[in-house]
Amino acid sequence: MDVPPGSLADDGPVYERPMREPSDLILLQADRAETLPRPTTGDELRETVLRMVASPNLCDKTWVTEQYDRYVLGNTVLAQPEDSGVLRLDEETNLGVALSVDGNGRFARLDPYEGAKLALAEAYRNVAVTGAGPIAVSDCLNFGSPEDPAVMWQFAQAVRGLADGCQQLGIPVTGGNVSFYNQTGAAAIHPTPVIGVLGLFDDVTRRVPMGFKAAGELLFLLGETREELSGSEWAWVTHGHLGGRPPKVDLAAEQTLGNLMERVSKTGLVSAAHDLSDGGLAQVLTESCLRYNTGASVTVESAFVQLFSESAGRVLVSVPQGHEKAFVALAAELGVPCTRIGVTTEAAALEVTGQFSIPLDELRTAWSSTLPKLFGGPSFAGLPTEEPVAEVTEVRSVTLELTEPKPQD
Repeated sequence: MDVPPGSLADDGPVYERPMREPSDLILLQADRAETLPRPTTGDELRETVLRMVASPNLCDKTWVTEQYDRYVLGNTVLAQPEDSGVLRLDEETNLGVALSVDGNGRFARLDPYEGAKLALAEAYRNVAVTGAGPIAVSDCLNFGSPEDPAVMWQFAQAVRGLADGCQQLGIPVTGGNVSFYNQTGAAAIHPTPVIGVLGLFDDVTRRVPMGFKAAGELLFLLGETREELSGSEWAWVTHGHLGGRPPKVDLAAEQTLGNLMERVSKTGLVSAAHDLSDGGLAQVLTESCLRYNTGASVTVESAFVQLFSESAGRVLVSVPQGHEKAFVALAAELGVPCTRIGVTTEAAALEVTGQFSIPLDELRTAWSSTLPKLFGGPSFAGLPTEEPVAEVTEVRSVTLELTEPKPQD
């Protein structure tokens, strides 16, 4: 349709209700997860990794996604568990789009303004790591009753955070929706802004997948890791803890990181890239290794923080040998922190030097068995892990004849 933008952006009704900061927020933010007991030995770190990857939020979602068609007439180029879904729109030019939706209710509960910006940053980064250029935003803003002044305050803060974040990134909100009254009695859900980001590909054949495909490639961590554990998956899974302040988000750095990923996608300097978010580096290594059953050996200082911190603005990339100098030089040119942390291996194991080693079979069992155990049905742990084929070689039609049931049926 053809609608004057002002009629939507400027002339709409203004919704004003009483609002106030939740009375428990100050105490909640003071209860930092950084003070919680943490694993210190290699055996404890190993057990924590296995426990984390088996948690409902981090485990393999194949039990769900394999029950649905993801390939859309053969034009789905990347699908779950990739960072973004990538669709080819034009089979002659390979023009396409990437789309990711992200949200973290724990971060928004601790700070709804920063939580909304973190959800935006994660969706933006998930699109950028595939090599697409982010261009637009949609949203689904989920809250309790706006008749509660504390919920109304959370809503206003999240909307302000999303607006400020989009201005900083230079991408518009093109639509979305708000869902209120999500609560049981007086207990509201965490404020949960879910943000979708759309990116554009001039050629989807240059998309970057998330999984390691070959041994002997060099692993680089982009961005800075800080001791940011409040609101993290580790704090919740191991301690049932929610408190402190969420990680800091630097949207200028996210934009620069996105520019780097788009350029390396066009030049072919990386073979795989995966953004760091829930579960931190340990989760990313697990998913990247298991995607194509390729091992990895990494060396990190302050192993616990490096493995489980959820600092924003980070990506793990796999660089084929011979491309590392050009890649490091380009990262330095753009000012993106770049640290070599390891290598992919022929040994089917995830190894953190000096700490632990986990065979990929054991890692896959922990990661893949959670949903089948919770909901029943077959386990998909043994499914092939090859990347979905984007080409259709044959299409057949099927006709179903539906008849009225007999009374005894």
